[in-house]
Amino acid sequence: MSQLEEEYRLDYFTENGFHRKQCPECGDHFWTRDAERELCGEPPCEPYSFIDNPGFDEKLELEEMREAFLSFFEEHGHERIEPYPVAANRWRDDVLLTQASIYDFQPLVTSGETPPPANPLTISQPCIRMQDIDNVGKTGRHTMAFEMMAHHAFNTREDADDEYAYEGEVYWKDRTVELCDQLLEEMGANLDEVIYIEDPWVGGGNAGPAIEVIYRGLELSTLVFMSMKQDPEGEYKLKDGNRYSEMDTYVVDTGYGLERWTWMSQGTPTVYEAIYPDMIDFLKESADIEYTEAESELIHNASRLAGTLDIDDVDDVEAARGDIADELGVSVDRLRELLEPLETIYAIADHSRTLAYMLGDGIVPSNVGTGYLARMVLRRTKRLVDDVGVDAPIDELVDMQAKRLGYSNRDTIRDIVRTEVKKYRETLTRGRRKVKDIAVEYAEQDDPIPSETLIELYDSHGIQPDTVREIAAEEGADLDIPDDFYSLVADRHDQGDAESETAADDERFFDLPETEKLYYENQSGTDFEAVVLDVFEQDEGYDIVLDQTMFYPEGGGQPADKGTLSSDEQTVSVSDVQIENGIVLHRTDAPLDKGAMIRGSIDWDRRSRLMAHHTATHIVIDSAREVLGEHIRQAGAQKGIDSSRIDLTHYQRIDRKQIKSIERRANEIVRKNVSVTQEWIHRNDAEDEYGFDLYQGGIPAGEEIRIITVDDDVQACGGTHVGRTGDIGFIKIHSNERVQDGVERLIFSAGEAAIEGIQETEDALLETADTFDVTPQEVPETADRFFKEWKDRGKRISELKEELAAARASGTSTGKNIELNDAEAVIQRIDADIDELRATATALQEDGTVAVIGSGNGSAQFVVAVPESVNLNAGEIVSELAQSVGGGGGGPADFAQGGGPDVEKLDDVLESVPDLLRERLHA
Repeated sequence: MSQLEEEYRLDYFTENGFHRKQCPECGDHFWTRDAERELCGEPPCEPYSFIDNPGFDEKLELEEMREAFLSFFEEHGHERIEPYPVAANRWRDDVLLTQASIYDFQPLVTSGETPPPANPLTISQPCIRMQDIDNVGKTGRHTMAFEMMAHHAFNTREDADDEYAYEGEVYWKDRTVELCDQLLEEMGANLDEVIYIEDPWVGGGNAGPAIEVIYRGLELSTLVFMSMKQDPEGEYKLKDGNRYSEMDTYVVDTGYGLERWTWMSQGTPTVYEAIYPDMIDFLKESADIEYTEAESELIHNASRLAGTLDIDDVDDVEAARGDIADELGVSVDRLRELLEPLETIYAIADHSRTLAYMLGDGIVPSNVGTGYLARMVLRRTKRLVDDVGVDAPIDELVDMQAKRLGYSNRDTIRDIVRTEVKKYRETLTRGRRKVKDIAVEYAEQDDPIPSETLIELYDSHGIQPDTVREIAAEEGADLDIPDDFYSLVADRHDQGDAESETAADDERFFDLPETEKLYYENQSGTDFEAVVLDVFEQDEGYDIVLDQTMFYPEGGGQPADKGTLSSDEQTVSVSDVQIENGIVLHRTDAPLDKGAMIRGSIDWDRRSRLMAHHTATHIVIDSAREVLGEHIRQAGAQKGIDSSRIDLTHYQRIDRKQIKSIERRANEIVRKNVSVTQEWIHRNDAEDEYGFDLYQGGIPAGEEIRIITVDDDVQACGGTHVGRTGDIGFIKIHSNERVQDGVERLIFSAGEAAIEGIQETEDALLETADTFDVTPQEVPETADRFFKEWKDRGKRISELKEELAAARASGTSTGKNIELNDAEAVIQRIDADIDELRATATALQEDGTVAVIGSGNGSAQFVVAVPESVNLNAGEIVSELAQSVGGGGGGPADFAQGGGPDVEKLDDVLESVPDLLRERLHA
């Protein structure tokens, strides 16, 4: 008996004539109004019964079903809220993509730290689950992109000791099941066919009883009652093997799949025809996929039969094909031939929608984080489009979905897709040689290329596994592509950076009150008085805690203040300032007495420069967004004394013209001399008004967050700023560079630092002009002329070296010639640089001659070149020669080089070469 059995004995079930039963096939317990029912109703225990037999009164499209759901819950006391972005790392730092509606409220709301935007609420949240990528199109019901319609209620227990941002109970299990029943009844469902399966839920350290809602074989909803947290001493041991105890907060966490409900209303063979009808028709026509009436019927029946089987992933699909083929009376190969093109079409439609969500919400393809996941989906879509022969560019397919989803940045989305496709082609060209080398290596070992190598090839070079298979076959190498290949790749990147918290080692630390932060009350203040609350000795220096401080602790990319703390007896230097749990720690070179009254003084020159750079950072990113597009977001920043940098998400290199435009607009804002305002706003109000672009520089905790407004830029920010933009004086962008593909870095200075930077650049220009004996304006043209002359001179030197090498190779230079069966070998000593040795050896090799060239120029060096027609290994020969002079070397069979320090042995070694060549030739 389950420990949670009593959690499912709801008054609602008892009062409405439900019966608790156990399925004899799978063993699950479930609740039903049908006293005669024996099975749980879910495949494989029972087949789908809604295909060609819709379960609702009306056939609804996605938009109609979404509105029906949200309107129903609004009418039943819930407030409708707008969906969050699919990029969950906009408001939390432990995950990348939004995978469920509850992600919107974790961790701050579910923990009770902040209140929800409404309670109760209803939402239809776009989600992306990368782990389903390999299943899409094949199972008939999996989609990577989907909307989780939901209603949530946030409750706290009456006996909770701590204060939470919400209190009391809104509703719990009985009301949740009742609402589900009422919605189904309103849609026209036969409630006698609705089944509620008991299925405890665990995830992310939380758990609770949960109910799966099954109707005509299809799981429509999951009702989760999140009420437990992982606890080694907990009362409940659940299916993951861990123990759990009850939380003070408990949350109604429901998920109603929009796509599943739409499918139920239409009864189509797969979910894809219900949610992507127009796009599937377009793709089939574009790929010239047509079926006879008999083939269409076969496909239809195969989709219907899939519901009778336990198809949850790709492995299940392949195993199921045989059973379905037998049932339909066709061969597995014939069934696969009919289904695979259609499955590819389904996947393209779904992937295009996924990309529309990602790019529409401002994710820029790159090599890390959400950008990597977007790039992976895009490249897989490109391969699928090519495989099935869709005659349409990917940007058009993504735009079709972006238009339906109502995104306004469709031009940018298309531009991003086109740019990525071009980059992908270039990546494939560069990566093919790498694949060939790997294939040769494993073919020689007679081993298959391992899965981890395939993943690394895709991860680092973008090479699809099918492309690897083609190249490997040419070299005689085998490989086994995992069915869940793309899920394995996504697992590498589908994790956010979990927050790492540190704490002072001493228990006294946790008894201290939070430090009063004077740097917010007076950002221009330099001196203050405070009381020493405690002093902690560290390996290097001391951490001093005051009751209040004007010292800004490091955070948000802004370095900490420096300065001094003085008592009547002594003055100590503050070299670093950190904040932990609201307590500010001042790192000093000596201790102060606990309880002493002290006077603090910050380094104002340092602070004023940091303030100017911090405000300038806000201005630069806002200007970059104005010039480059709304997709621009901060990917990192570091404020400095002499210069600062900001990393921006962008899918192309930023050119000089754009840099000048960004700089010009930034200084226009400076000259406007507008006020830089700060205000503390309730988190929900701020997010509702400004969206999640608030969190460009990080995600603050707490119910109230500090908002900094600089002209049009609004951000949640904990840093210090100037009072007006004119206080900055001037902003100069010095350079830009690519941090990684998809992330551009701007390096700039503000105020006095900008003037210093310009003067340094001007000094360098003037010195260069003096060296060239020209005016500063003539430096670019003069430098270009000198560079071309230098290149021409180098080219002429190379030509002369080649002419000299050819002359030596033709016999006009001294050397030894020997016969090797049908070939000739030349052994020469040329005391020249390695380039000349290589050129001479190459010239002889191209003439069909084996070349062994030695040099005593500084050290003993050898180059060996062997024509393809001669059975000698240049790498082995060089290795033996180099060992004779105390060194080493090697290379491929046709061309190798090496050497050693013992020049005196060079001539003797060259004398031994004829015998060595003959010995190797006849070995």
